[in-house]
Amino acid sequence: MTTKDKILTALKYVLLTVLAFISIFPFLFMITGMTSTSQDIIAGKMAFGGEFFTNMSNLFNNNLDFAKAIQNSFFVAVITTVVALFISSAAGYGFEIYKTKARNNLFNILLLSMMVPFAALMIPLFKMFSSLSGTAFSWMGIDTFFSVIITSVATAFLIFFFRQNCKSFPKDMVEAARVDGVSEIGIFFKVFMPSIRNVYAAAAILTFMNAWNAYMWPLISLQSPDKRTIPLVLSAMGASYTPDYGMIMCAIVLATLPTAIIFFVMQKQFVEGMIGSVK
Repeated sequence: MTTKDKILTALKYVLLTVLAFISIFPFLFMITGMTSTSQDIIAGKMAFGGEFFTNMSNLFNNNLDFAKAIQNSFFVAVITTVVALFISSAAGYGFEIYKTKARNNLFNILLLSMMVPFAALMIPLFKMFSSLSGTAFSWMGIDTFFSVIITSVATAFLIFFFRQNCKSFPKDMVEAARVDGVSEIGIFFKVFMPSIRNVYAAAAILTFMNAWNAYMWPLISLQSPDKRTIPLVLSAMGASYTPDYGMIMCAIVLATLPTAIIFFVMQKQFVEGMIGSVK
């Protein structure tokens, strides 16, 4: 290796080290902050303190009910992920396998819906779900978890994601299954789904993270304090006149852990799924 190559290699490592530190700095600040007082955090102190147990006690012993918010977020995120994967994968599979004249036109309309900002949908959605409140379908109305979940179970992006990955799915397997007498539903569950499990893993991570971190629509829809999710509780913590930053740091770390753990456990499947790996 020449001197020039050694210098370039050293510069690359220096640059990567700086970028890695910039990326990990917010997490380091959160971890040290959850052990410090509000004064130390405001002062920018980056050393571990002795207030961890006090901050955790304040977090779980206030009127915001953080433990209930964790339960609500898990319920919404898990149900949304499971239902969204099934509906979106079935739609993507149908768009690719079953050829009709209106298929492409319908899919193009679906993609155009991605261009509509959510801000334009908030009022129509609120009026629609509000009209169900006080009726026999009040369990679907505003201030219910159903109103939060149903708006996220069939997104245009997920359907597009599954259809694009379905393009690399061997169509001969479908024909062979039909010849063997397998029903169309059986082909989907027994042939298609096991073959693209890495794609499901990638979609599951994305969907869970979006549902876990959702803020705007839950803020509008979930009006009862006992139904608030973690992002709403975090927002309420920061909105007080004198925020307890140590407690907030504990809440942020606990809110970050589930998505971080899921990603690190499934990162191999996530990468393979994003590049369209079919087995």
